[in-house]
Parts: sequence; structure tokens; C-alpha cells
Amino acid sequence: MLKGKTVVLGVTGSIAAYKIANLASMLVKNHCDVHVIMTKNATNFINPIAFETLTGHKCLVDTFDRNFEFQVGHVSLAQKADLMMIAPASANVIGKVAHGIADDMLTTTIMACPGKVIFSPAMNVHMYENPILQDNLVILRKYGYEIVEPAVGYLACGDTGAGKMPEPETLFQYILRELAFEKDMTGIKVMVTAGPTQEAIDPVRYITNHSSGKMGYAIARDAMLRGADVTLISGPVALQPVPFVTTIPVVSAEDMFQAVKGHLSQQDILIKSAAVADYRPCEVSQEKVKKSDADMSTHLERTQDILGYVAQHRRKDQTICGFSMETQNMLENSRKKLQKKKLDMIAANNLKDTGAGFGTDTNLVTIITEKEERELPLMPKEEVAHELLSYILEYRSH
Repeated sequence: MLKGKTVVLGVTGSIAAYKIANLASMLVKNHCDVHVIMTKNATNFINPIAFETLTGHKCLVDTFDRNFEFQVGHVSLAQKADLMMIAPASANVIGKVAHGIADDMLTTTIMACPGKVIFSPAMNVHMYENPILQDNLVILRKYGYEIVEPAVGYLACGDTGAGKMPEPETLFQYILRELAFEKDMTGIKVMVTAGPTQEAIDPVRYITNHSSGKMGYAIARDAMLRGADVTLISGPVALQPVPFVTTIPVVSAEDMFQAVKGHLSQQDILIKSAAVADYRPCEVSQEKVKKSDADMSTHLERTQDILGYVAQHRRKDQTICGFSMETQNMLENSRKKLQKKKLDMIAANNLKDTGAGFGTDTNLVTIITEKEERELPLMPKEEVAHELLSYILEYRSH
């Protein structure tokens, strides 16, 4: 995702400095060109050699270091950077940059950087809550710098509160959001439904299906990385939340229907990848329910037709994509669904194909529209998501 991208990490004097070695490692493993600049105080917490070993580049501390690979260090490296992240960002460095003070290698590079700069404050809770520090953060935001909100927890000084630097994985997600893909979906609102639903039979049992939610979550993540404003409506899944998206958790098909209904008018694209349980209990006597579990299906009624409702209440400029999972006659059955539901397209797969369907990390999908069928090869669901969204953008442009 980050091949060909250059990230400059600025490390300041905070106990959290040692964690940035993990962030540097993550970036390098994703083929990113990583450079590290440290303040002199930061070298008291982690040795520059650690970063040099991980990145393959000299770690910069001294503004006037002559043993350096660029012509004018703070200018050339700043221009080379696709993104700078200052993590941990001390109160001292935040204050200096907010007021235009550039008196070391890190602050001069920040001031010379024309690209995106992200600060991740890390300090004692009382320092973080100090009005002076808060005013300085307001100034940084005013000038276009992004601030990562610190985590709340037990701090190295023994206090508990805000000021804890987020984990490297969280900081990595901020970098991915900026650099992973071209922002070809900026300004587009996307709603994705994902995962299974659960329909209660009684206080103990429920009906559900095998959907893992992986495909829907991959679509939501890819849309977010491409700049879309994403709403993810998710049934119960065992997946990590997708960062930077609005997630609405639901349980039943009725919950999902109401969530889709409530947000439909605001969306440009709706992708329904959720596998909704097809039935829910109706009003029956307890005696009949106890009669036989085998007869339970006779006491059930169909849930709301989410795609049917969407098709009837859509705006003309909205694009609706459904998913079809079949065990036989995949193309024929999916095309019937496309026409019946009046959708723009359907992503269809056969559950009997190896590597496709529920619970897998790969998928084998055919995108069907009124005019064509485009078959994608077997690939990871993240790549399927990217291809599907690219197809939707192509479809919308015609």
C-alpha cells in the first residue's frame, strides 16, 4: 500500500518514544521509505541506532550534521516527505511550532514541509489539559496540522487521564488513511451493510447465518482509504472496527432495515453485503412453539426486504449494489435478483467455489449489471473490495 511513499517520523523527548520503533517497522514492512528525525532529548529514551537499523537511513538529530545524504537537510527531506508524523509530540515542540520557532532539526523540517503533518501529543495529563497547550493545539489546527487525540489511561508518571500516546497500530492507520490510495472517492458518501443478523426464537435461541462480515468490512475500509465518508451498518461480528468510519451496530434484520432507512437519503452509494437472516418469529402461542423445533419454520414470517425498500425510495443519482450468494445457477439467479430488486449491479459468487463465500479471506466474484458481466479472479477480499469500488466509480461516471 505504501510502496513509493516517503514518511518522516519526528520523535521528541517523551517516554513513549520507544514505541515509534514499532511504527517505523510497520511502515518499512509495507514498503514505505522511512526517515526519522529526533530531538536531542528523545535520544535519552531511545538510541538513534535503533531507527537507523530499522529504516536503513541515518537518524537525524543535529541541524548542522555534515554527514548527511541530502544537500540541505531540513529543506530537502521536508520536500521529499509525502507525510510527516510527530509522535510522540511533546508540549515543548508543539509550543515551538505553534509560534513559528525553528531552532533544531525537527522544528526546521516541520516548518519547511509543504505536505501533510500530523502531531500525536504525549505528556502528563496536567500538561495536556493546561490551557496554554490547548491553545497551541488550536493554533496548529488553524494552520492545517492534524492532531491525533491522545488516549486516556495510566501514564508513566503515575497519573491517570488523557495524554497517553495511542498505540503504533493506531498511528499507522492515520498514515494509511492519508497515503494508501488516491482519494478518488472524496466527497462521496457510502453506506455498507455487513455481517449476519440474529432473529430471536425465544430468550435463549436465535436464527442466524454463517456470514463473517469480512467482505463488507473490507469494502468499508477501502472506501475510507479512498476518501469516502463511510457509514458501516454491522451485524454481530468478531472483527476489529474499521477506523475513521461511522459504525452502527445492529442485531436483527429489523434493526438493520431501520438503520438503512434512517440513513439512505444521505448516501451516494449503498452496498448491501450483509447476509440477513430471512425469517423472524411471528405471534404464535407458546404451546405451538414447544410442539416441535422441526415445525418452527411454519411459525416464522419473512423480514423486511431491505433492497426492495431501497430500490423504491432511492434518489436518481444513487448507486445500489447488492450481493448474491448462490449454490447453483449463479448468473441466472443473480440476474433475476438484479431485475426484480431494480439494482444497478450485483456482486455474485457461488458458495461451492473453493475460496469463495462465508468466512474465507478470499472471494471469487462476478459483477453483473444490466449490460455486462465482469468476472474477477480469485483474490483477497481487500482486493475484491478495491476492484468493486473502482467498477462502481466507472459505472457512475457514464
